[in-house]
Amino acid sequence: MTKFLKKNEISSTWYEIDAKDAIVGRLATVISKIIRGKNKSTYTPHMDHGDFVVVKNIDKAKFTGKKFKKKIYYKHTGYPGGIKITTPEKLHEKKPAETLKLAIKRMLPTGVLGRKQLTKLKIYSGNDHPHSAQNPTVIELGKLNSKNLLRN
Repeated sequence: MTKFLKKNEISSTWYEIDAKDAIVGRLATVISKIIRGKNKSTYTPHMDHGDFVVVKNIDKAKFTGKKFKKKIYYKHTGYPGGIKITTPEKLHEKKPAETLKLAIKRMLPTGVLGRKQLTKLKIYSGNDHPHSAQNPTVIELGKLNSKNLLRN
């Protein structure tokens, strides 16, 4: 029999990830699993079991291959002929955190649940962040094994 947790039984923790020299796509997969709560044994797809993630040094994250200059992000304004095109290079100049946020947003479910889970993501360009009072657990990306992502 499957046990479903109630809202008062759900606890969330804080994690801190340093994105220096990290690859954006691989970083996004790790973060999306934490935000959705897939690293917990109590994971339920229709509930928000996720944890908070603080990402620092996002301005030093990298893309593999030629994606930084050749990848294309499309956005439509809603008006006829209103398609807007940008690359990660242009987006990184204006908003360095937006490339990672877009990658993670596209890995989350669409709708109310996905939007709620995305609010648990905090991205900062520098090394400092205002969430040190939550005592976030530091995750070192270099020590994570692809087969053993965040097993407790």
